[in-house]
Amino acid sequence: MNLLKYILPFPIFLLSAVFSGAQSWPNPDYPKDYFQWPLKLAPALVANFGELRPNHYHMGLDCRTEQKQNQLVLAAAPGYIAKVKIEPFGFGRCIYINHPNGMTTVYAHLNDFNPDLEKYVTAQQYSLKSWKVFLDIPAGLFPVTKGQFIAFSGTTGGSSGPHLHFEIRDTKTDKVLNPLLFGLPVTDKIAPDILRLAVYDRNLSTYEQSPQLLMLKQKNGVYAPLQPLLRSGSSKVSFGISAFDRYTGSTSHNGIFQALIFENDLPVIGFRMNDIGYDETRFLNAHIDYKLRASGGPFVQHLSRLPGYPEGIYKNFNGNGVINLADDSIHRIRIEVKDAAGNSSELRFDIRYDPAITKKAGPSSVIGATQKEFYPGTKNGYLNESIVLLLDEKCLYDSFRFQYAETAMPGGNPLFHLHNNTVPLHLPFFLKIKGKIPTGLREKVMVQRSWNSKYSYAVGEPMKGQDEGWFMTAFREFGDFRLLVDTLPPLITPIGFTDGMNMYAQKRLAFIVTDNTDDLRSFTATLDGKWLRFSNDKGKIFIHNFDEMCSPGHHELVVTAEDAVGNRTEKRYHFVK
Repeated sequence: MNLLKYILPFPIFLLSAVFSGAQSWPNPDYPKDYFQWPLKLAPALVANFGELRPNHYHMGLDCRTEQKQNQLVLAAAPGYIAKVKIEPFGFGRCIYINHPNGMTTVYAHLNDFNPDLEKYVTAQQYSLKSWKVFLDIPAGLFPVTKGQFIAFSGTTGGSSGPHLHFEIRDTKTDKVLNPLLFGLPVTDKIAPDILRLAVYDRNLSTYEQSPQLLMLKQKNGVYAPLQPLLRSGSSKVSFGISAFDRYTGSTSHNGIFQALIFENDLPVIGFRMNDIGYDETRFLNAHIDYKLRASGGPFVQHLSRLPGYPEGIYKNFNGNGVINLADDSIHRIRIEVKDAAGNSSELRFDIRYDPAITKKAGPSSVIGATQKEFYPGTKNGYLNESIVLLLDEKCLYDSFRFQYAETAMPGGNPLFHLHNNTVPLHLPFFLKIKGKIPTGLREKVMVQRSWNSKYSYAVGEPMKGQDEGWFMTAFREFGDFRLLVDTLPPLITPIGFTDGMNMYAQKRLAFIVTDNTDDLRSFTATLDGKWLRFSNDKGKIFIHNFDEMCSPGHHELVVTAEDAVGNRTEKRYHFVK
């Protein structure tokens, strides 16, 4: 009896710990009254933290600006302006504010900054001779108070419409935190919607199957598949869901905050959109069914962790989300989905292994293609007399059968088929291609990638010595590849401006610069021999709004553009201001 006294409580304790693991997954205790809404407008969202985007999670809140630009942007808390970034894509024009509580707020897609900051940034751009800048600003130079005007909202950078992108970060780690956990005044009393359930055969790679997609019904607040008992022809399965969230007064479909799966009432695994670093955001491609989405299907979020995905947004309670059905019993599954305000929805169903179900055939191969198995967590590669492909051990999230084929092209180098776009890569792969290029043109080689009539390019660096005749580069997506020789210089086209023009009534100079590979290395403009600042928002049009650098009188403007392999165009214009 004395022995039983010590042994019996042990497994009970373990079961209690496993079950309570999900109950003890509390939200982080962030300050609730520290940050205010960053706009002088009623709080409203276009997008929330953790929404699913191409190749990344949405890393903040997109705050509505009533579909207008130049709304007043306010400091969310006291602190000082620590950084300013200006870039053609991404954040566009952006301000970083450090706060005494160890956090940083970020405000992106801005138009003009407040006058003092705008003057400082302009001077720095002229000093550095670069419109694109990422400036570290001395801590005491631009202090701010809570609610102070810092900039006008806009749609600069990677923005398709007017809004403010707002982030809260841990200053020390630079991790982005979910702003909706800080008590911002966004009312949400609506539970998430669950649209569909996906069932995967985990005896196979997720890239070499099409999941069973099941539509759901809702009864008494609980979601369920149309059939009460699911049968699977696989002894190992995992699940995924399509779901979205809404907040009170909005019809926008936003991202969910959390999902947790239970098997027979024990928590298995869950994910939470709480804190994500920009070095982690591409792991979205392992969190979703990438093949399904790349093939034109919906977003499905895995409730399991793929082999090549570190813990990230996931938390393991009792396994990695792969459910073993081999015992032939009925497994009760419950999926709990929450938003950041704590509203919750549930999906419930039963599933059982049925070996009588015929499995579907595996994926078909490209005619004439060779295949090789690639695995996550190890270096992978393929080579022959014409091509070398090398993948780092951290490139892949799941295994797959790599397919290679080659097509002869009339009058040129062959087209190499390196698998397809349904397998994502976390890191770029090394690519070396052998080609017949005249000696004088080897510095002009570009590698073209194509897929579904979309093209991208990278410089093909010529190799020397025993590797002469080979060209190396790197890409982050599979597809079709070939070597091209690029001898065409960029084309510079003025907008509303001609040589010798009187510009007295004009407010700006503007040029469109195009290149056959869309891979422009540089654009430079000088006015009477001095560097002149041209903006390049969204990489489309280069614009100079006349400033104090252009005094009244006659001027000579020299505009130069160079592409990735050094083809160069220079244009000279004269005008009167």
